[in-house]
Amino acid sequence: MPTPLFLGEFEQVVLLAILRLGDTAYGVTIRNEIAAQTDREPTPGALYTTLDRMEAKGLITSKLGEATPERGGRSKRYVKVTAKGLEAISRAQRSFQKLLKGLQLPGSAHA
Repeated sequence: MPTPLFLGEFEQVVLLAILRLGDTAYGVTIRNEIAAQTDREPTPGALYTTLDRMEAKGLITSKLGEATPERGGRSKRYVKVTAKGLEAISRAQRSFQKLLKGLQLPGSAHA
């Protein structure tokens, strides 16, 4: 049985943003989704380093879209969560839910 992958907090945030965005997930939309949902604005370098690392781990795949004039002829790198990535984020979120069960945190609906 393979050893499960454990995700860092930012990897979880990125994976959840990609899942929320579906087929429109690429660097700019991922950064915007993270900013909109978490009030934190990751730098492009931090995001792309994380995307590269997650792709190397098999958590996501990427493909290049069409080059567009408004991007100076550069292509968008679209990303998708793999089955391995979905399993990893599901396991991480189940763990957090178990830890939160029975706790009442300030500003939280968990109990």
